[in-house]
Amino acid sequence: MTSIAKGESLHDTIRMIESYGADLIVLRHPSKGAALYAAEISNVPVINGGDGGREHPTQAILDLYTIHRKRGSIDGLRIGFLGDLRFSRTVPSLSYALTLYSDIEIYYIAPPILQIRREVEIYLEERGVKYEKISEIESLAKILRNIDVLYVTRLQKERFPDPSEYERLRGVYTVTPEILRIARRDIGIMHPLPRVDELSPELDGTPNAWYFDQARWGIDVRVALLSLVLG
Repeated sequence: MTSIAKGESLHDTIRMIESYGADLIVLRHPSKGAALYAAEISNVPVINGGDGGREHPTQAILDLYTIHRKRGSIDGLRIGFLGDLRFSRTVPSLSYALTLYSDIEIYYIAPPILQIRREVEIYLEERGVKYEKISEIESLAKILRNIDVLYVTRLQKERFPDPSEYERLRGVYTVTPEILRIARRDIGIMHPLPRVDELSPELDGTPNAWYFDQARWGIDVRVALLSLVLG
């Protein structure tokens, strides 16, 4: 950070880290495409730890692992994504990964201004994956009866170009234990964390709350990824 503050380019930062004897570089960067650029100039492997507002592939691997471990399979999954889908990194990455499996149905539940980006829709359409965009939060009750997993995301205040828009949408949805009365009995609730006020702490003690296991297993998944990359 010191060198960046002095004006060092990403190119030079990557080359300097490499010259210090790094076996690989894990890069989390606010700019879209930074990880790809780093991979193109680096002589050691680069892992994308978060690419602006675009993707977060290691989180997608963890999410797949969590679903598989909890359900026993990913094929046939019905998943609903709820919250800030427009600025999310994790939702696009998991959506892309789910196209590798069979009989997948995806529901994107968010106000129009926070709906999933068009490039994700195009990716799903090209691969024949069923998806539906739902703009009325009131429709959530109907969806809950049909889905296996509800994946919740926070409103990302830091990514809103207009702070007043964030304040207007803040608190528009909060998942509480009441949803368990209308949802499938074995529905899993996931969240990449941290949460703000979109996920009630009262859910924490239920078997439907997968998010702390999801976070804990992130250590195992990323250790496995490092082992694979390093041979």
